[in-house]
Amino acid sequence: MKIYGLTGGIASGKSTVSRMLRELGAQVLDADVIAREVVEPGTPGLQAVAERFPGVVGPDGRLDRAKLGARVFADPAERAALNALLHPLIGQQFLLRTQALAEQGVERIIYDAPLLIENRLHEAMNDGVVLVWVPREVQKARLMTRDGLDEAAAEARLAAQLPLDEKRPHATWLVDNSGDVGATRARVEEVWRAMLARG
Repeated sequence: MKIYGLTGGIASGKSTVSRMLRELGAQVLDADVIAREVVEPGTPGLQAVAERFPGVVGPDGRLDRAKLGARVFADPAERAALNALLHPLIGQQFLLRTQALAEQGVERIIYDAPLLIENRLHEAMNDGVVLVWVPREVQKARLMTRDGLDEAAAEARLAAQLPLDEKRPHATWLVDNSGDVGATRARVEEVWRAMLARG
């Protein structure tokens, strides 16, 4: 089985590229979806987060993402503590899913993970890494518009991730998402063909 990484940055358009790859027939595992599942009510993940970050579980017993986000984006040490709790759980789930898909005969998986490079997961993606890239100013403008953030809040979120330009050296393929959707789709199709050509 071949495992490829797909990464980008906040508001770079990674979700759009991920959707396009799915439409082309790719089997995509989404780290964000797995991350939500490991903190569902009743999970050891939610219990660990609740103990380390008191007050982030709402009255309905679910994680209050806005409250948790406000804490971890404002403080790198808190963010590191959250990552230390969740990343092993996410990694474990990823392995279980990968094994299950391999048993079903799936030949290639794309692991869609925003922090693929920050967490050094790209080092295990020997078959290749796709980076969704936009210029930083475009990224910031899209983030402010999408999430209704002021400039300071957008900068704080961008600072929580490695800049896209620093991720470029780790990419096998670059998808420039600063143009129109047609140009992005054409590039995604090229990348998918390149993956298929690798056998």
